[in-house]
Amino acid sequence: MGTNPKQIKKLYYSIGEVSKLTELKPYVLRYWETEFKQLAPPKNRAGNRTYRQKDIDTIKLIKDLLYKKKFTIKGARILINSGDKVDEFEAKQTDTAVNEKSSEILVKVKQELESILEYLHKH
Repeated sequence: MGTNPKQIKKLYYSIGEVSKLTELKPYVLRYWETEFKQLAPPKNRAGNRTYRQKDIDTIKLIKDLLYKKKFTIKGARILINSGDKVDEFEAKQTDTAVNEKSSEILVKVKQELESILEYLHKH
């Protein structure tokens, strides 16, 4: 037997257990419940939150988006609501940024061409 006992899978976890599993303070978990509708653990008769594995997975995704990928809360909320995978979402954002930059360049080129055309008509 090793010194690390195997993690026992449970149906429900308390906020303290989830806090330890995710390395997040309980107040952070409670705050995220107000920001992400997907995170809404039911409460038991005593009024304590009962997190399921699905909730823990959502918390880990939110943590990754906010802390590692540097998303804002709004950006993380949009991504989670879209149902896209993180890589797909980031690719779409990059494509959008490239398209916006290309549009700006095309507008400038058009303006330059129009000024050249105007110059040629005058001379």
